[in-house]
Amino acid sequence: MVLWKQIFAAIPENECNMKADIVIVGSGCAGLYCALHLPKDKNILIVTKDIVEHSDSYLAQGGMCMLKTPDDFDSYFYDTMRAGHFENDTSAVEVMIKSSPDVVKDLLSYGVDFARDEKGNLAFTKEGAHSRNRILYHKDITGREITSHIYEECKKRKNIVIKEYWTMVDIICEEENQCRGIIVKKDDGTLDTILADYTVLASGGIGGVYRYSTNYRHLTGDAIAVAIRHGVEIKDIDYVQIHPTTFYSEKEEDRSFLISESVRGEGAQLFNKDHQRFTDELLPRDILTHNIKKQMKKDNTNYVWLSMRPIEQKQLDLHFPNIVKHCKEHGYNVPKEMIPVVPAQHYFMGGIKVNLQSKTSMERLYAVGETACNGVHGKNRLASNSLLESMVFAKRAAKDIMEQYKKFQNENDVIENDTNTFQIEWSLYDDLDRWNDDNRKLILQLIEESKKKRTLDKEDKNV
Repeated sequence: MVLWKQIFAAIPENECNMKADIVIVGSGCAGLYCALHLPKDKNILIVTKDIVEHSDSYLAQGGMCMLKTPDDFDSYFYDTMRAGHFENDTSAVEVMIKSSPDVVKDLLSYGVDFARDEKGNLAFTKEGAHSRNRILYHKDITGREITSHIYEECKKRKNIVIKEYWTMVDIICEEENQCRGIIVKKDDGTLDTILADYTVLASGGIGGVYRYSTNYRHLTGDAIAVAIRHGVEIKDIDYVQIHPTTFYSEKEEDRSFLISESVRGEGAQLFNKDHQRFTDELLPRDILTHNIKKQMKKDNTNYVWLSMRPIEQKQLDLHFPNIVKHCKEHGYNVPKEMIPVVPAQHYFMGGIKVNLQSKTSMERLYAVGETACNGVHGKNRLASNSLLESMVFAKRAAKDIMEQYKKFQNENDVIENDTNTFQIEWSLYDDLDRWNDDNRKLILQLIEESKKKRTLDKEDKNV
């Protein structure tokens, strides 16, 4: 196996000739987990727009679903379908649920410390729209607990190199609808190419194109925009989930701090300006969001109130220490005092259309995590399905890539390390600010077009 140091040392400065077996764009749990399940004899390069820890996977609070026992399958399946308004891909939902014990087994082997009961067994909590307790958690920082351990495993692999502050600008394509790698802006500001046998897009959601979002601001749907530019199939791009309860802040530059679904799952209640309850707090997110916005309009306020008084102090401190800390830092002593909450953009159910192996409509190109749309979530994501879905289908992408390598191992199917073959028009990237602004416009425009088309289709059916 060729060592990475030898590869990078062999590249003349300012010359565009980098090569990897597999390049992964994004360092959230999907990208990292995919890398861990790729062959150890393949050189894997992960590029990430910021530092590894600044992915939305680290922000996930509530937990991760798991099929505890076979007799919960039907209930779990129905809860997922109901939350998704029965627009989910049933095959994808089945794959996700049945694969969950395998993912949990992996995570435990990495040292992930899920909460346990007094007997030492895994503890499970419940969130909105779940009919049973089936959610594993670690305090209120489950995403950080999971992703940090996956990251540590990646750092142990000599065949995995992670480059922080490297941003994918575009993908390299051939006329035969094949992806041959990416164009990247490195941390020194220069543009370069990374040729690869296979490319995996795992760059997260689109929260950065919205003014109010729980996402990191740099997650601007780069992979979605690139897919649109190259005619890669997109699915349900207008299905953007709003989280009903984020901590209200008057500072527009603040990333919306999420008040986990689990808080309401454990008993927190919502009140209007007159401190009267106005809704069922465990409704699916989109319905609850609608009720909150309706109440805000009725009250002529920018937020509603959330009370954690029904939750015991011990449970708050054990399960939600970071939420409690955030509230206190902003002047609210919970559970004695209620906190102001407001809906904010939170999750993207749509994305680059993929099959059950996370393969896109372009050859040699895969998409996983929030970037991809395999149909699991339907119109609305069920709480705590995102981490699980990301890892289940990231692992399936890795396995499919392995199968593709086996398929071609006896054929002369090697990518020549010569960017001239692909006739890259470098002038397209002379003004990256304009390129990025156009990306944002492409995404928002397609979202609006998709909404209008869906409305017209619905009206035609009703005629």
